[in-house]
Amino acid sequence: MKTTVEKLSPTRVKLSISVTPEELRPSIDHAYEHIGTQVNIPGFRKGKIPPQLIDQRVGRGEVLNHAVNDGLDKFYKQAVSEEKIRTLGRPEADISEWPSEKDFSGDLVLAIEVDVRPDFELPNYEGITLTVEEAKVSADDVKDELDNLRSRFGTLVTVDRPAKKGDFAQIDLVATIGGNEVDTANAISYEVGSGELIDGIDEALDSLSAGETTTFESELLGGDNAGEKAQIVVNLLAVKERELPEADDDFAQVASQFDTIKELKADIKAQVAKSKTFGQGAEARDQIVDVLLKDVEIPVPAKLVEDEVHRHLENENRLEDEVHRAEVAESSEKTFRTQILLDSIAEKEEIKVSQDELTQYLIQGAAQYGMEPGEFIQVLDKNGQIPGMIGEVARSKALAVVLGKANVVDTKGNKIDVSEFTAGFDSNDESTDDDGFDTSDAAAMLGQANASSGSERDSHGRKANNEHFGHDHK
Repeated sequence: MKTTVEKLSPTRVKLSISVTPEELRPSIDHAYEHIGTQVNIPGFRKGKIPPQLIDQRVGRGEVLNHAVNDGLDKFYKQAVSEEKIRTLGRPEADISEWPSEKDFSGDLVLAIEVDVRPDFELPNYEGITLTVEEAKVSADDVKDELDNLRSRFGTLVTVDRPAKKGDFAQIDLVATIGGNEVDTANAISYEVGSGELIDGIDEALDSLSAGETTTFESELLGGDNAGEKAQIVVNLLAVKERELPEADDDFAQVASQFDTIKELKADIKAQVAKSKTFGQGAEARDQIVDVLLKDVEIPVPAKLVEDEVHRHLENENRLEDEVHRAEVAESSEKTFRTQILLDSIAEKEEIKVSQDELTQYLIQGAAQYGMEPGEFIQVLDKNGQIPGMIGEVARSKALAVVLGKANVVDTKGNKIDVSEFTAGFDSNDESTDDDGFDTSDAAAMLGQANASSGSERDSHGRKANNEHFGHDHK
């Protein structure tokens, strides 16, 4: 197979691929075999029909067309691999020359245009200085964390007053459309103001007392009537507030490994400080991308941005919103520039992605979408999205490598140690296979993901109790 590459622009190339009759032959044979399983010819079993009869029944033109369609992706991928072309987006293919229908002689010539990663000179990322906010732990920070811990050990007590934000309301819900009942939820416990149920519920419950009923209109989020407007009747059965335990030595002994509240507060302060230090790492990570992008020109294929903007606006049903279109276009272009930059850094640093790293990333992704990890991975694999996920992990590792080479200080000039933030992203980690991850091997990931996953429950240990009224956080 012979391939010539014509550079159409910094971000697009045209491949001319010549496939010899010998190279096309396996696809021709497969075409006869596949067509033979679909036609009925008296006296012959399906799959056992001679090529001559298939030629008579369906024609050699159809066989050739089937063979070319079958081999097109294979020939394209082979050419991309041999020419070391770093593609972006979908290719656009055309058939420049067909082999002869008479005897399949002559070359198949393909003309394929595809967007590619542009060539550019990477900026120097050794020793970049980044300045982040000082990590100060205030008394209020410690108090807030202590109150959060106390709330976990609190008890709900019924109160005789109207409901307010932070209360737990025990409620019945009935949804009707056109006077017909379409869904109900009975005696569910809901934290007022949490936004975890149907839109409008917080406003309806505010100032409502036990025994009272009110009605509001909202859009159903699940079931057969998902997306439809419905009348929601809410009956408030009881109002409960969380009663917190005293922050004393007894509480410290129950809630922690410490004997005194003083020791517990000191530990909370240390944990808050650690969290803020991690936040400094996150701030530095966000800064370093902008710093690098400012120092380099990276052209982005216009079609790539256009397709992403259209997809985004279509999902939001805002295709006619030109102001938002401009915002999304700017954001999308920056996202692609960032990806191209990090892909180039990952290539330079010879970063590999291990199977364990990918599995953990996919488990986290499954949790975000509220799916079982095995199901999530199967969907990605079916849609050919596993390679994209590998790219995401590699970019995260590339970003960590760059951050590890930076000089991070706070506004007081104190040096910040970001080694914990970048831990686990060493490009030369011995746990990483030298050859990287085999994108075709999703089976092992399914096993690992299922073994690593557990039931997702809320902070009260309960599973979500109503799919029609509850928000789906994605």
